[in-house]
Amino acid sequence: MINKIWFFLIGCGLIYGVFKGIDMGSVFLNSAGEAYSLLVTMVPLIVLWCGIMNIASESGLLHKFSSLLRPFLRKLMPSVKNDKALDYVSSNVAANMLGLGSAATPFGLKAMKELDKENKNKGVATDAMITFLVLNTSGVTIIPMTVIALRMAYQSINPTCIIIPSLIATFISSFSGLLIDYCIRRKNAK
Repeated sequence: MINKIWFFLIGCGLIYGVFKGIDMGSVFLNSAGEAYSLLVTMVPLIVLWCGIMNIASESGLLHKFSSLLRPFLRKLMPSVKNDKALDYVSSNVAANMLGLGSAATPFGLKAMKELDKENKNKGVATDAMITFLVLNTSGVTIIPMTVIALRMAYQSINPTCIIIPSLIATFISSFSGLLIDYCIRRKNAK
């Protein structure tokens, strides 16, 4: 399905470009060059933060931070009895809070695998899985590193000014998502 959507969007763009008389060859070449320069700018920063996250993980700092989140996560997902699953969920949330989505992904995949071990109805998401997905998708971000890196790549005057608005927006989205999840779970429980 997503392939069809992308094909449709690219097709619309090409048709628009042809009718407007835009030289599509130069657009493709310029875009490729811009993508390359963005990649060269962002990869070192992402590698640096992934390395810092690995050091935090190996030193136990991530575990300590995630243990602070554990009581909160136990309240959000009371049906989860698997401590390993909660460890992965809290590590994923901690990495997302630090703006390290690429470092959080492996923890998220492992968390879902562990949560699925408790699932009696395979192929159907449990309440805990849905809550984790909501939390992962809308999670509070304290330091939005990827956005800061993009702003730095495009020579923003103050690339870190996004921190407070990002914190407010992600807090509101997390609170709203978790509230809706809770209301739907309560409605389904009746």
